[in-house]
Amino acid sequence: MKFSGILFFAAVIPLQALSQHVADPHASVVSVASRQTNLKATNDPLLREAIAGLSSCVATPLIPAPTGRINIPRHYLNGSSGPTNPAEAAATRVYSLFEERITAGMNQYVATGSHAESACALAQLDAWAQGHALLDYDRVESPQAWYQVEWTLSAAGITDSVLVNDTTLDQAQQQRVTAWLDKAAHKDISFERPGDTGNNHHDWRALAAAAIGITAGDDELLRFGIETYKESIGTIDAQGAFPREMIRHENATHYQGFALQPLVLIAEFAERQGVDLYNYKANGHSLRDAIIFFGRAVDDPRLILPYTPDHQVGHFSPGDFAEFAFYTARFGGHGMPSAILNALHHPTTDTRVGGCTTILASK
Repeated sequence: MKFSGILFFAAVIPLQALSQHVADPHASVVSVASRQTNLKATNDPLLREAIAGLSSCVATPLIPAPTGRINIPRHYLNGSSGPTNPAEAAATRVYSLFEERITAGMNQYVATGSHAESACALAQLDAWAQGHALLDYDRVESPQAWYQVEWTLSAAGITDSVLVNDTTLDQAQQQRVTAWLDKAAHKDISFERPGDTGNNHHDWRALAAAAIGITAGDDELLRFGIETYKESIGTIDAQGAFPREMIRHENATHYQGFALQPLVLIAEFAERQGVDLYNYKANGHSLRDAIIFFGRAVDDPRLILPYTPDHQVGHFSPGDFAEFAFYTARFGGHGMPSAILNALHHPTTDTRVGGCTTILASK
């Protein structure tokens, strides 16, 4: 498969990364063995709270693979903001349950070393692999189906990137899951077209591609993830905002943060493959600028007024800051806005970035 922008990719990637390929298919967003050792010995109150609060895959029932063509109602009743559609929430419930179950098993494996939990997560993934889930949809017929696939693939890709490190698991299952995810990721990005807005959905598809591409040893998927990251950094404006998210009216701040979730995770995966994306700059800006703008905008919604007069949705939960557990673990909290630092005083969980990121990343 070929993608638009390949020449641009070659032009902007540093020379040492021009031939970038999957260097280590077992390199998840964390070093699994060392993380398990650290968590086993930890006395940190936040980490102990996070471990105690983990859900279990083993304790929950199998989520059967959905059958038939995926056709999901739009998230918003009108346009891209305003009241949300309850029919969409009902239609996507099965995907949420799937994401929760696989990330629960994976998180338990990282935190406790439980092979029963990792086996449960892999069996859940395999049930959907054998059911050919996430493959029968069309972006024109159901754009929301396309969006749901990118999110669920992100959760599944991150989960499987951890599970491949458990050598006790059924290798036939693992091979089916990896092959299925690879096929689903290629279909997901195949719908992209020149002229697409390139907003957070582009970034989520890139996270799914990068996570799955690494485990599958698929250079094309990994390159897609890295290229998309660089494209997105190139859109950051002088204030640190993503202009394509600032047009979302009352949800502008929310979507700034929503775009950061996949971008931080892509940077983490790339670091584990020897590619430094955190320090990548375009037009003088890096990911850190967008992170700081988001945190400052949560603290002071007036920063959004130059983009939209709409009053910003004001409620943010710790899960909305889940990706920053990775960022602050790597770079510390110096200079981070209080909204981000305060959120990280609590366990942070979002299935689409791997479940409990406190377990995965926090020091």
